[in-house]
Amino acid sequence: MKQIALAEFRDHLSKYLLEAEKELIVVTKHGRPAGVLTGFATEDDWFDFQLENDPRFLKKIEESRASVRAGRGVPWEQVKKEDDERTKAFSVPRKARRRASRGR
Repeated sequence: MKQIALAEFRDHLSKYLLEAEKELIVVTKHGRPAGVLTGFATEDDWFDFQLENDPRFLKKIEESRASVRAGRGVPWEQVKKEDDERTKAFSVPRKARRRASRGR
């Protein structure tokens, strides 16, 4: 984590935006932390940041955790089994894919 003064930050914003893709940058004002610059190297990073800071998503996570603690969770084995069954139901056999690709 890097610390820089506000005046330095203002003078070199583009430089620090690039650096923020790799590490957090704390901007100080009169020697005290005033803010944090977070960069996004990819669209996925931006999406993750939005999700992780969305109060609706955080509320849903907390509700789900409370449900699991209360014994109303679904075992992983059941989720996996249902997913495998759903995948099988929608998969197309290899021979049928070949016939379809030849126009038969």
